[in-house]
Amino acid sequence: MALLSSQTLSCAHCGGTATVEVYSSVNVGEDPELLADVRSGRLFVWQCPHCGCNNLIGRPFMYHDPVGKHMVWLCTDDAGSDAVAEMFGPQGALSDYTARIVDSAGDLIEKVKIFDAGLDDVVMEMVKHVTLIEMGRDIKGLRFLSMDGADGEIALAYPKDGDMQMIGIGFNVYEDCAAILRRNPHIRQMATGLVRINEGWVERFFE
Repeated sequence: MALLSSQTLSCAHCGGTATVEVYSSVNVGEDPELLADVRSGRLFVWQCPHCGCNNLIGRPFMYHDPVGKHMVWLCTDDAGSDAVAEMFGPQGALSDYTARIVDSAGDLIEKVKIFDAGLDDVVMEMVKHVTLIEMGRDIKGLRFLSMDGADGEIALAYPKDGDMQMIGIGFNVYEDCAAILRRNPHIRQMATGLVRINEGWVERFFE
């Protein structure tokens, strides 16, 4: 079930305070109507009643999909991560789950979109890394958006000059990266349990 509490937050723009209803966890199996709010980011933003500006809530948050067996934990300081990690270890109650730690709401939303598309986030990080190398550009914040069309084209995006730039890549790139992963089972092993899978994590395998 979703865990909701009232918290007093301060606006980063005007300094005004407000009492905000904040979710600390969501189980989309029990509350499927909240999935759209997670994917859009609405669940992680509050509007200041004094100046009207939107603020990130910036609190720890656990996303739970019991059908897909995915959990994504937004926790920037990793406080209590050892205790949580035990649940996803070989002997843990949730050892059959894919469990991830992320640093931001944007990272969590991307993971949810990847899993909802039926894709592997480890493979997708490889896809993003290979795409950045092929583009030969100094791009930051490349993210998965969607997989569409009969040929499974993957849409990626990155911020530039205040706008989002789109990149479309063929599903064959994903398949090639998946093949790399199959030939290197030690990479898959390192992705088991509660792990932070991001650009920094995957870069070590391409050095």
